[in-house]
Amino acid sequence: MPRAIIDGDRVRITGFRNFEYRSTDDFTVRYEEREFLISHLTSLDFFVSYWKQGPVGHTFVSFNFDNALPLCISIETRPEIGEDFQPIASLFKQFELIYVVGDERDIVGVRTNYRKEDVYLYHILTSPENARRLFLVYIDRINKLADHAEFYHLLSNSCTINIVRYANAAGRIGRFDIRHLLNGFIDRYVYSAGLVDNTLPFDELRRRSRINDAALAAGDAPDFSQRIRASLPFPGP
Repeated sequence: MPRAIIDGDRVRITGFRNFEYRSTDDFTVRYEEREFLISHLTSLDFFVSYWKQGPVGHTFVSFNFDNALPLCISIETRPEIGEDFQPIASLFKQFELIYVVGDERDIVGVRTNYRKEDVYLYHILTSPENARRLFLVYIDRINKLADHAEFYHLLSNSCTINIVRYANAAGRIGRFDIRHLLNGFIDRYVYSAGLVDNTLPFDELRRRSRINDAALAAGDAPDFSQRIRASLPFPGP
């Protein structure tokens, strides 16, 4: 489990995941320690990933720094060996909750390049100050979860519900929307809420925000994060 140690402006992350993949089942396990400076956190990006197009997907975020690679955080179930995620079973305390904190080459790349999920990347329109407040909310939750295990729950303790909950804690003003649960449509919600650039029609923005081709071309390149953002309709970190 990841943990964060805060020392003034400096945050040291242990259990930072940076696996090296050869296939979905063949990979080198690698956990590291990384340090980040809160004052250098500049922006926030939002990912939506689909194993099948429809009303349900997976959402996660990256915090961008002007002196370090993005820090990616994905709220997931923690299945045991031989255990597959089942949505109905997740309502009955069957799966533990885990926050995967790691490198985008791992958390994003395993989805685009090996699981062959469709992944969309949206730049969130928020100030560095708001992004830093949200980051600290995440850090607090990561440490609490490291100390006290919790169960994943599809309706109350899942990826998108927690992202919305933490945004509220960081100062978001807004009401519940059914797309918080039907998160396959969550990018339409962030568009209608003005959280992403809406100078383009939504369908065009969504088409241009799909990063699979760029991620495949980037492979394990050290500039993976820059390359998946290079053709997007917003500035990179």
